Amino acid sequence: MFVPLHDGVPLRFMRAPYVTYALVSGCIAIHIALWLWHGSSGDVATMAGFGLIPSVLLGAAQLPEGLAHAPAWATLFTNILLHASFAHLLGNMLFLWVFGDNVEDSMGHARFLLFFFICGLAGSLLHTLMYPESEQPLIGASGAISGVIASYLMIYPNVRIWGLAFKWIPIHIPAVYALGAWILFQFLSAFIDPQGNVGWWAHLGGLGAGAALTPIFIHRGVKLFGRRPGL
Repeated sequence: MFVPLHDGVPLRFMRAPYVTYALVSGCIAIHIALWLWHGSSGDVATMAGFGLIPSVLLGAAQLPEGLAHAPAWATLFTNILLHASFAHLLGNMLFLWVFGDNVEDSMGHARFLLFFFICGLAGSLLHTLMYPESEQPLIGASGAISGVIASYLMIYPNVRIWGLAFKWIPIHIPAVYALGAWILFQFLSAFIDPQGNVGWWAHLGGLGAGAALTPIFIHRGVKLFGRRPGL
């Protein structure tokens, strides 16, 4: 629906968003390593062993013997670093690259890293709550990135973003419209397509956590819902 490309917002509090760089690089490196080392069949096993399976997390089901896997509780976090395809990876990393740097700048490196994984955890937990009997692995950084999007929208609602509407129409509009429409799409999809292949409720969990945590995590000099000079 909307693909962000660039926002042009300068950093105010740090020289470089090292955590954003590390998260993007780490997710890409993990995906490429799994693709090169295991191939598609290995990817399926990895997703089952390190993705979040609600029924396994809640103890109602067990993974096959001999399958390499993380402890069930750890999959609340390991699933965030895995992606189903290069398209899935590219989409998530593009959102993180465009919006993560300014959110990290507004929070600081350590707090942003904690914020990212708490939002991912919130997404994982809400997905589990909504689908407790599911045996389908949940993977992807979408829940955590949804928290980043919520935070960005709260801090920079009036910044104009370059992007593509419907994947090919160039647009340059305020974040409140572009990201507001994206968020509305997540809510509608969660109810219209509850059995789809996308973890809509994980997105909503991340959005809620991001909105709740942003006022707590940002620097004192960062204002919410306001436009600073020059933006």
